Amino acid sequence: MSSERELTRTYEPNPLLRALYQRFFDKIQVDEAWVREVRELSERGRIVYVLRSLNFIDFFALDYLTKRYQLPQIRFVNDLGLWILNPMGKGWLNAILPRPHVSPSDELEDALAHGGSAALFLKRPPGVLDVATGASGGRGLKEGDELVKSLFHLQRRSDTPIFVVPQVFVWTKFPNTRGTEPFDFLLGPREWPSPARTAAQLIHNFKHVELKLGEPIDLSTFLAEPNAATDAVRLRRLTYMVLGRLERERRAVTGPAEKAPERVRNELIRNPRLRSVIEDLVDDRNDRHTLVQRAHDMLKELQAMPDRSTIKLLEVVFHRVFTRIYAGIEYEKSDIERLRSAARQGTLILLPSHKSHVDYLILSYIFNEQNLPLPLIAAGDNLNFFPVGAVFRRGGAFFIRRSFRGDRLYGAVVDAYVRRLIRDGYPIELFLEGGRSRTGKLVAPKFGLLNMVVDAALAVPERPTFFVPVSIGYERVIEASAYERELQGAEKAKEDASGLLKTSEVLRHRYGRINMQVGQVLPLEELKRELGWDNGQALSPAKRRGLVTRLGNRVMDEINRVTSVTPGALTALVLLSHQQRGLPHRELLSRAERLLSVAQRQGARSSPALSTATGRLRTQSLREAVQMFVDADLVEVHHPDEPTANSSPDPGENASYVVVPARRLLLDVSKNIIVHFFVERALVATALLSAPQKAESTAWVRDRVQALSRLFKFEFRFRADRPFEKIFEETLSNMIADGELSRADDELVIGPGRDGWSGLDWLLLYSAVLKNFLEGYWVAARALNELVKAPLAEKELLKRGIALGNRAFLAGELERSEAVSKSILANAFQAFVDHGFLSLRDNKLDLTNEFASEAGAREIAGRLRTFIPELG
Repeated sequence: MSSERELTRTYEPNPLLRALYQRFFDKIQVDEAWVREVRELSERGRIVYVLRSLNFIDFFALDYLTKRYQLPQIRFVNDLGLWILNPMGKGWLNAILPRPHVSPSDELEDALAHGGSAALFLKRPPGVLDVATGASGGRGLKEGDELVKSLFHLQRRSDTPIFVVPQVFVWTKFPNTRGTEPFDFLLGPREWPSPARTAAQLIHNFKHVELKLGEPIDLSTFLAEPNAATDAVRLRRLTYMVLGRLERERRAVTGPAEKAPERVRNELIRNPRLRSVIEDLVDDRNDRHTLVQRAHDMLKELQAMPDRSTIKLLEVVFHRVFTRIYAGIEYEKSDIERLRSAARQGTLILLPSHKSHVDYLILSYIFNEQNLPLPLIAAGDNLNFFPVGAVFRRGGAFFIRRSFRGDRLYGAVVDAYVRRLIRDGYPIELFLEGGRSRTGKLVAPKFGLLNMVVDAALAVPERPTFFVPVSIGYERVIEASAYERELQGAEKAKEDASGLLKTSEVLRHRYGRINMQVGQVLPLEELKRELGWDNGQALSPAKRRGLVTRLGNRVMDEINRVTSVTPGALTALVLLSHQQRGLPHRELLSRAERLLSVAQRQGARSSPALSTATGRLRTQSLREAVQMFVDADLVEVHHPDEPTANSSPDPGENASYVVVPARRLLLDVSKNIIVHFFVERALVATALLSAPQKAESTAWVRDRVQALSRLFKFEFRFRADRPFEKIFEETLSNMIADGELSRADDELVIGPGRDGWSGLDWLLLYSAVLKNFLEGYWVAARALNELVKAPLAEKELLKRGIALGNRAFLAGELERSEAVSKSILANAFQAFVDHGFLSLRDNKLDLTNEFASEAGAREIAGRLRTFIPELG
């Protein structure tokens, strides 16, 4: 090629186009990692951006972004006919006296030789006739093959590497549809859109358009691979590699292609496992046609039907609602990137904690904001009521009955549906706890649906499956008032349309921040390797149950580990663990700093609103949290120095705070979100403080802590990754290192303290965290006297226990009103069964023979009283 003059120049849009570019292309989401990687590659060699489908809007956007980020500018693009918009684009001399016999390959070489980059489209979108006749086979028409071969020749003549950089603009978050739609004939299919379709997608979705980078390919390395392939074979391999990487990046945003719901149901009915169950159920009362129709009806009742218009509407509504009632949603960008990486490789099974109905929306909201495929959400059929059910179904929810027991056909239908979702690659969101936690603590996992998901994932080994623990934390839970009524003994209200009428009440309050944290992503294959299972090895039912149990426990431990300490949760913990009536503001800050430091020593994460990057407490966040609780009538603010002030006092330097006695149970929900970070130290502190001389042998304290751990077996989630002895010794060592305890000649005594507090101050703070639970279990033990005459159903015993607890609190026998909680009493009765104090017969609780008397019931209460001597 002659080099008398430059054959290529960078494209320069006219002023009108430049203004349009800035209006729309500035909104495109560009990962800083893309900028860094392209810049690094340009320093090592030459850049050729490879795009999938010939489209001048893709080129305009890429050209704009390379200039914006000062990357090597594009001097060549194939077959766009841009001279119409800019006839001088190749220079005035080439425009007036075009050079004959100059091929696109010559221009490509010229662009790279002059330090620029090139944009190469591999395919041309099929036209109307192509779509109608199926000429392209749905794959686009060849466009850039000859230029790719030219790149091979250029690379062989140069020592400087040429980097093929796959790029894809995701103009719409909606997935492809299987089959041809009417608009495809005019606008091109979604996977091969025409410029008109791309422009419409940009206008509709311009806030969420994203530029995605596929893994770059070094042509020098690619051509040096030891094989005897011809360039034609290499061309096909490179094209396949690039298109595969681009499709993987695009699907990491849009998710799998959609099919019509009726078509999906018909295909599921033909599922071999489901057909086998149907055949087995055929008998004199159920013919095959009836069973197939029932299965169709079940699928229709179950199936999610995501709808683009509904999702777009929900996006607008939820954004306005969330910004009105919440101060923000906090999450880590690194967590999102880990999810994105796993989504590229396989199917995500999202396993969030469950404290509120808002949980159903949080991950979808964040995924929508971050251009991740929206998950399909396993929701209880109690939410499938008009009009919410229809909206949720179109937003991606599928509804499952609470129990499959006794309905083999329904279980087979759900199994077939879940297998289909995993095979197709849909992210699935399910709540391992089953129902919502009413207390703020994690509920024991339910393994039924998880077992089905694991079974389905094992049946699709070619599709990697990743289980993702997610902690969703709140400073205030919007259902806390309803939870309070339930915990005080009221029946759970059934969800129905009347609940929507209370929305206006919710919108009048502020609920602080929501915090989302992602735990360690758990690949199914990794769990199998941990258990020593080979891929080809058949798993017995017992081994599968073991795998599910191990996975479920790992997920719950991860959720607890990554739960973030928020201003609201920390403030509630400080207020409820304080022994005196009023808490001065300065003492609130002092106690919060100390408790935060304890949590951070254990590796707890803290909300960005609560602490700085170095871990220091942001005092303003606590003032805001107090104000949130004041606005909710949970806390009162007093200014002792200004007792006659008429205006409503504000939280601050000279204020003191009093928890409204009747609302402590509401505040307890916020406290319990982070209580698990302090339970291990609280058990040790409670055990040692119950010793008459506040000093005992390590063995004595260990036995007391173990007894408490067994007692609270159903109350708290203790780590499943190590035995009790190791956890105890680790906790003891940390408390000794922190000056809270001392050990001499194997005797444990109160330590010298730290941070301006004595060791006793620290132990009293920790034991205060457990006090409402100990008092609640003591109330449960006293309620056992009701069983001396006759067994009672648990529901009736709970009712009597709550009444007894309320009387004890009013009589001054209890310090904490939140100890009188249906959840605490129910867990206590379960622990009493586990200890052999109670037995369960015919769905009724009864005292075992050893304790079947008033003296026996008093003995149980007496054992608990030793941990809290001040109880009468």
